[in-house]
Amino acid sequence: MKMIVGLGNPGRKYEGTRHNVGFVVLARLGARFGDGKVKGRFRGETMDASVGGEKVLLLSPLTYMNLSGESIGQAKDFFKLQNDDILIICDDFNLPLGKLRFRAKGSAGGQKGLASAIRRLGGDEIPRLRIGIGPPPDNWDVADYVLSKFAKKEREEIQLTIDKAAEAAADWVQLGVGECMNRYN
Repeated sequence: MKMIVGLGNPGRKYEGTRHNVGFVVLARLGARFGDGKVKGRFRGETMDASVGGEKVLLLSPLTYMNLSGESIGQAKDFFKLQNDDILIICDDFNLPLGKLRFRAKGSAGGQKGLASAIRRLGGDEIPRLRIGIGPPPDNWDVADYVLSKFAKKEREEIQLTIDKAAEAAADWVQLGVGECMNRYN
């Protein structure tokens, strides 16, 4: 069994923001591979899915970004998963808009949800798929930027990126992080 986690913040206020691209990718995966039954558990929303015959739990933590590790850790412990059975999908303002980057391990790079997961799961050897949301403009606070919505001129590109990220996450289930790094980075 594998688990794919899409990071974001719950609530209408945060819908469509840069910080919620993980939620949107997970919704795409659910629409394509999920059983359609959303369950509230592990301080989040889950859906059972199947990718290429492999059972996959899709998890959207509802703890807010900075506490995502609590939700991820509860699901990991319940299903007795290893860290390398988990893929975390999150935004990254250090990457250009539309760029995807897989990593098998590493630092959180300033992403607070990923930092929470690393703390709770006890190490940085957790596969992750970062989605580039572009850097904040010079006069913007980083927190304000990641909680902002995409500009009209960025929306088409981010929609294509979200589709590609969902495809990449499905490939991770079957091919592993190494092959996905070669294919998508």
